[in-house]
Amino acid sequence: MSAYEFFIGRRYLRSARGNRFVSFISMISMAGIALGVAVLIVVLSVMNGFEHELRDRILSMTSHATITGFNGRVTDWRAVAERARGNSEVVAAAPYVEGQAMLIANRAGGASSASQVYGVLPDDERKVSRLHEHVKAGSFDSLRAGGYGIVLGIELAKKLGVAVGDSVVMIIPQATVTIAGVTPRLRSFKVVGIFQAGMYEYDLHIAYIHMQDATRLYRMGDEISGVRLQVRDLFRASQVARDVTSELQGGYLVDDWTHREQNRFRSIALAKRMLFFIVLLVIGVAAFNIVSTLVMVVKDKQSDIAILRTLGAKPSSVLAIFVTQGTGIGVIGTLAGVALGALLSANLESLIHLLERILNIQFMDAKVYLMSDLPAIVRWSDVFIISATAFGLCCLSTLYPAWRAARTQPAQALRHD
Repeated sequence: MSAYEFFIGRRYLRSARGNRFVSFISMISMAGIALGVAVLIVVLSVMNGFEHELRDRILSMTSHATITGFNGRVTDWRAVAERARGNSEVVAAAPYVEGQAMLIANRAGGASSASQVYGVLPDDERKVSRLHEHVKAGSFDSLRAGGYGIVLGIELAKKLGVAVGDSVVMIIPQATVTIAGVTPRLRSFKVVGIFQAGMYEYDLHIAYIHMQDATRLYRMGDEISGVRLQVRDLFRASQVARDVTSELQGGYLVDDWTHREQNRFRSIALAKRMLFFIVLLVIGVAAFNIVSTLVMVVKDKQSDIAILRTLGAKPSSVLAIFVTQGTGIGVIGTLAGVALGALLSANLESLIHLLERILNIQFMDAKVYLMSDLPAIVRWSDVFIISATAFGLCCLSTLYPAWRAARTQPAQALRHD
């Protein structure tokens, strides 16, 4: 492309004279492309942020991988934990007991709720999860063997109507046979801590007690449910856990966070793909507006094209002039969309909170969306793909009008001038 082709194409793009309606349509095309690009960046950033936040909150409450027995119990758990710690990829290992129970506030007419109960060793649990960081009242270290203390999720504590210092009765789905008949096994626990993981599902259904209290209550003796592992590379958790069990010569089941939560993350990945193609249609509509814009420009500039051809301009030069104009619309719209999308994504959470205060409504209900915040993470790989796609559509839209302009015959165009 020569300098004069670029100069004329740019001049047509920002023409101060002639058909104002054509210039207005050009601005609408730019705005449409910018809006589509910005919306797509914001949508994908929100999905990235949601995925990252979800993974972070899940892994703050659970381990990267677990090793259990085929019958749900591990007898020689100390040897398993020691062998796991000997693996260079394993950061820490912690035993645990898992069970189900019904919790009832220990007072007249107390509320009740089903719960997933975990028996843990506080010192070891600190090494495989960040549960202690989420404790909002009381202390996680208050869990002591024989103390029968319990740490509840904040939503579970609200449902039961208890606070730190209150007591709850735990009923487990195992019966005790006495001379009076079959009676459910129960025990009173003192609430020593309340945690808030930031995920409604965890805050409502999970409780922690000391592992020795759990083995005594569930009558497991010296057995436990399994061993949690914290590994160096969380995306290799499954492989590392299998390596550990292979050293133990089998007899164990391996589970990891990617398997436990695969449905959630697959849903997020599917939603990202679908939203990308849906919002891409907005960019496509705006990009193909360039076709109508350039067709009107070609019609409006018939005499100019004829004069250029008479002065010796080649059809390829005329083609380059209008490709320059269409490409300019695409470049300006895409860059404006990237800037707007990045700006909105960086300040999205503050804007959402501002709107919630102004409108007095809550957009993100944790009961529905698992979390109440709307994080956004801009990944420049996504921005590049979006920008390249939008620019490619814009360039594609310029070809037909530019080809029509290049085929203009000077004599026919100047016949009525």
